[in-house]
Amino acid sequence: MLNMGAWDWAIIGGIVLLLFGGKKLPELAKAIGKSITSFKQGLKGIESDITKDKDSDDKKS
Repeated sequence: MLNMGAWDWAIIGGIVLLLFGGKKLPELAKAIGKSITSFKQGLKGIESDITKDKDSDDKKS
């Protein structure tokens, strides 16, 4: 998928550091972590809704 080497990641990290600065970087990482957690919880909710709908359809037929 992403065929990126160590130098590519180092350059991206340097650009991020320049854009956000050293003080904002931990806050940014925390916000990204919370967003990922929220996204995963949303996916689990959708999966459970689909499973419930599928089970109720099976019981009806």
